Amino acid sequence: MAIFQYYVASTIDGFIASPDDDLGWLLQFDGVDGLDAGIETFMDGVGCIVMGGSTYRWLMAHQPDPWPYPDHPCWVFTRQKHGPPAGADVTFVQGDVGDIAPRLLSDAGEKNVWLVGGGDLAAQFAKAKLLHELIVTVVPVVLGAGKPLLPLDGPTPPMELVSSRILGGVAAELRYRLS
Repeated sequence: MAIFQYYVASTIDGFIASPDDDLGWLLQFDGVDGLDAGIETFMDGVGCIVMGGSTYRWLMAHQPDPWPYPDHPCWVFTRQKHGPPAGADVTFVQGDVGDIAPRLLSDAGEKNVWLVGGGDLAAQFAKAKLLHELIVTVVPVVLGAGKPLLPLDGPTPPMELVSSRILGGVAAELRYRLS
């Protein structure tokens, strides 16, 4: 059965982007041998991708061509009007994540739904008790401020650490199951 997974990179102090959505802190590690092993393995289990409007706008500004997810249906939660990239399977929606979740699971088929990008959307899934796994790659950088990993009112119930591994000798991938 498909599940909802939030797979994301974070700084040591818990931020996924700078206050102005800059990812330079993460992109400086492009090319580190073995660091991509996490995402490559993860993508084998992804059947559908979900993101918020801010993540979509960032992708269009920084990686517009080619669309980075050509083999996956992608859903974008947004209140703004956007056009899809050429040849991409992108659906724009708005509303409660719980109402749209069955369509996302259906699109994923036998694989999982990846919540990509912003913590705000992942937090909506968590609040609706729909977030099943948090997979965070912790990168050895401190930002001091920025977009939080998972902006929830806490404390939350404890999560179960399912696995951990070192990637490229510089990052730690932690996989948690939410109760």
